[in-house]
Amino acid sequence: MSQTVQPRRSTQNAAMAPRPVLRNIQEVLQKEMVREFLAETMSTYVMMVFGLGSVAHMVLGEQKMGSYLGVNLGFGFGVTMGVHVGGGISGAHMNAAVTFANCALGRMSWRKFPIYVLGQFLGSFLAAATTYLLFYGAIDHFAGGDLLVTGSLATANIFATYLPEHMTLWQGFLDEVFLTALLQLGLFAITDKQNNPALQGTEALVIGILVCIIGVSLGMNSGYAINPSRDLPPRFFTFIAGWGKQVFRAGNNWWWVPVVAPLLGSYVGGIVYLGLIHSSIPREPQSSENAEAGDQKITVSSSKVLLTPISMTPASTQPVPPPSDLVPVERF
Repeated sequence: MSQTVQPRRSTQNAAMAPRPVLRNIQEVLQKEMVREFLAETMSTYVMMVFGLGSVAHMVLGEQKMGSYLGVNLGFGFGVTMGVHVGGGISGAHMNAAVTFANCALGRMSWRKFPIYVLGQFLGSFLAAATTYLLFYGAIDHFAGGDLLVTGSLATANIFATYLPEHMTLWQGFLDEVFLTALLQLGLFAITDKQNNPALQGTEALVIGILVCIIGVSLGMNSGYAINPSRDLPPRFFTFIAGWGKQVFRAGNNWWWVPVVAPLLGSYVGGIVYLGLIHSSIPREPQSSENAEAGDQKITVSSSKVLLTPISMTPASTQPVPPPSDLVPVERF
């Protein structure tokens, strides 16, 4: 009897073994940090696949299969789709500069900064690899098998931005600061419920239009990277994929500008909006009626007005952070 019972137990144990493993995986995926990491990874991946694909059409199609307007539409609506993918989980920053501004202005905890940025970098790197695989034949045919960084047959510019000849390094730096400041200011305005925000449900579309407008009107000088997560991971991919060290040396070592300048620009844009616009919005006073015996006197409480959380996510879908992460308007 014992010999017949023992195989049954082993069979039952073997059948039940995967269940705890799946349960553990589900528990890990439900952790807040993991969910936000995956949301930033997937939303950035979606944005970059559409954006880099549109650049590939312009470069490899020799203006016949794509155009500069197509690039702006690709990145703009890529941002829109990215917000829809991860907006309700992480806020879908998809931009290390936006994450930096949110942390620096007290919008979110600094402990989330590396999680968000790692997710964005991973998604962007995977998008560059995907674009390379999809357009490998066209890239090989375009330059006769050569992987060039500069010149008329360059293909490295499909993946990252490069400084044009009419710009100096510091002109490009200031250009990136200014454009990223406009981006951050626009994001704050679009999602600020106390001002004149986008209609509920249209925030993702309006944010995509904002990115498209920046590219159409001001993107010629520096390629409007305005996002370290958009530029550095694809550049690193081209380095290991065969374009070599020139991807970092070109343009007088331009590579660090799309990393540093957007961080400064996003912070400046956030300060400008919070200091000049948000702080001057008329507030509805919170009144507490103190019914006194003789004259029914009404006094207005002096409670602080808390700053509405603002990011690239539609305000209606953002998870509300704990009160400790909110910053009084008076601070600005």
